[in-house]
Amino acid sequence: MFLFFSACVWLVIGVSHAADKLVSIAYLELDDDSRYREKQMQARYPGQPWGRPYAGAEVALKEARFAGSAVGVQFELIHHSEVDVQAATATIERLSEQGVKYFLLDLPGGAVAEIARRTRGRDLLLFNLSALDDSLRQAECQAHLLHLAPSQAMLSDALAQFLVAHKWPEVLVLEGPNAEDAELLAAFQRSARRFGLKIEEVRPFVLGRNPRERSRNNVSLLTAGADYDVVFVADASGEFARDVPYQIQKPRPVVGSAGLVPDWWHWAWERYGAPQLNGRFLKRTGRPMTGYDWSAWVGVKAVVESVVRTEGDNFQKVRAYMLSDDLIVDGFKGNRLAFRSWDHQLRQPLFLTTFNWVVARAPLEGFLHQTNNLDSLGFDKRDSNCRF
Repeated sequence: MFLFFSACVWLVIGVSHAADKLVSIAYLELDDDSRYREKQMQARYPGQPWGRPYAGAEVALKEARFAGSAVGVQFELIHHSEVDVQAATATIERLSEQGVKYFLLDLPGGAVAEIARRTRGRDLLLFNLSALDDSLRQAECQAHLLHLAPSQAMLSDALAQFLVAHKWPEVLVLEGPNAEDAELLAAFQRSARRFGLKIEEVRPFVLGRNPRERSRNNVSLLTAGADYDVVFVADASGEFARDVPYQIQKPRPVVGSAGLVPDWWHWAWERYGAPQLNGRFLKRTGRPMTGYDWSAWVGVKAVVESVVRTEGDNFQKVRAYMLSDDLIVDGFKGNRLAFRSWDHQLRQPLFLTTFNWVVARAPLEGFLHQTNNLDSLGFDKRDSNCRF
């Protein structure tokens, strides 16, 4: 049933019984989030959101009905869209006082960091759905903040593994002018050092057709006079990157923000039950599922799995189970998913994708780790600066 309020939407799944326990999962987003501008979403750039991810949480909640009924638990989603971080924090504090313990955050990285700082010490768990910032898993990590989306480091490591496996070690980098582009480049530079790639040169680009800046906005000129195996494009907006494939001087692959793109879900993934999940999401929304939608879906699944396995709504037991090695979440990727103890990042395979195909799944064969091969992606325990 649906109950509508001015500030939020409540969605309850399950048959109501007097004896059932109710577990609430709050979902928070910002009204004016630049990542979801209509023009940006309509362009459907790879590796970026194609719509608000809330529908992923709705699909997971519907799937949870049977599991919850087996232990006498109902699950509900409480959907809030706020004007700013201050309002979002106030909502979390109010809902926390009402007994809500689980909060899915579809917010930019800066907002996630600020809310995590303001809510430190409370008995609640925050789930980061969509902020990829490495800093959230490093210096700005918090003990009650869990990351469902991968970090930029994980995505870059997946791409670096692919380049090494295909013996394409020499890379020409095209970097955009924005701070987000610099973060993409920093993540890739770290991965290049880690896996032995050689960045031959970094060339800045600008968006536009200004003839006085042809050396920086013309792809053919940008890639002339260099020797490289592959071109990496660091373009967080995706608008420039889409013009790079087939426009470069040499017949070489394009990777990064266009061409071959690292992602954590793809509508063309065909194994481990993924077609059924993609079909359910497409039926509900009319669009393909992306990594951002998958984060919302798997966030609800992680809460449901932990509550069901602990057979109740005791928060301390649920939290202990969720952060233990006993947690098993099926993300339809072929691996058991669980949170890393040192930074609370969800371990998960990643995909190397084109617009309509999954080319490979990382970690690639031959890239091993002493305890868990999934930890060959992103910050390993010995590399982590996270201190809870």
